Amino acid sequence: MRAVVVDSFGGPEVVEVVETAVPEPGAREIRIKVAAAALNPVDAGVRSGVFGGAGKRIGLGWDVAGTVDAVGVATSWSVGDAVVALDYGMVKPLGTHAEYVVVDATAAATAPVTVDVAHAAALPLNALTAAQALDRLELAPGRSLLVTGAAGAVGGYAVQLAALRGIAVTALARETDEEFVRSLGAADFTAADPGARNFDAVLDAAVLGEPALEWVRDGGAYLGVIPHTEPAPVRGVRTGAVEVSADGARLAELVRLVDEGVLTLRVAETYALDDAAKAHARLDEGGVRGRLVLVP
Repeated sequence: MRAVVVDSFGGPEVVEVVETAVPEPGAREIRIKVAAAALNPVDAGVRSGVFGGAGKRIGLGWDVAGTVDAVGVATSWSVGDAVVALDYGMVKPLGTHAEYVVVDATAAATAPVTVDVAHAAALPLNALTAAQALDRLELAPGRSLLVTGAAGAVGGYAVQLAALRGIAVTALARETDEEFVRSLGAADFTAADPGARNFDAVLDAAVLGEPALEWVRDGGAYLGVIPHTEPAPVRGVRTGAVEVSADGARLAELVRLVDEGVLTLRVAETYALDDAAKAHARLDEGGVRGRLVLVP
């Protein structure tokens, strides 16, 4: 099969498509024939060496939508099931940017039926990150939340999921994104400094760090999206960062929200697998609204 890998770190030019053996599922694993796989900023981080792994061949890709084509023992999935899944891992020999991928059976969920495979592939990583971040913040209905980077992938899902919980969401994004983030359910919008110590919590999807911490009230909460990069606690504000985990049951809940029309899936462009380096170059240009998706 073909798979997207890097053998050295750098820019889009280090991205390669190679021939490699089709992986075999072990116990409690399934193999998915990949129909679509989203490209995320974390892939650019892996490619550039942010997460280590020097000297190894590293496979890229975390999100997948496709069809189960082989199963290991002790799984409830069947060949032919349409699924989405998160293949967690910074440094792994193969990722979802391939023609086939093996994942833990508990990482998968039945694919949404109301969207195509490219849009389905845009769901797992970013929606799970947003949902698990909101779980950690533990905000009750009526509490106030500032989401930075609210027009981005994680931020957009966070706005929708928080609004669904009855949380009063303020979206921080570019002025040109105001109409969009309000359509997601943001009760308020700002394109600039929203003022010090106003919010019960901040979900810092834009990775602003300490400036965003200043917008949290005393005793509130700050949560980032890159583990171990959060600012130190001040004024009784608890700080942390969400590290996404594969969770097929939770992913199934998010799929249900997609099929109910609650969650908005966005795809900016699709690329053939052989054009993975071009997709990385587009990601590096910035300004992408929606996911870039590889379609084998």
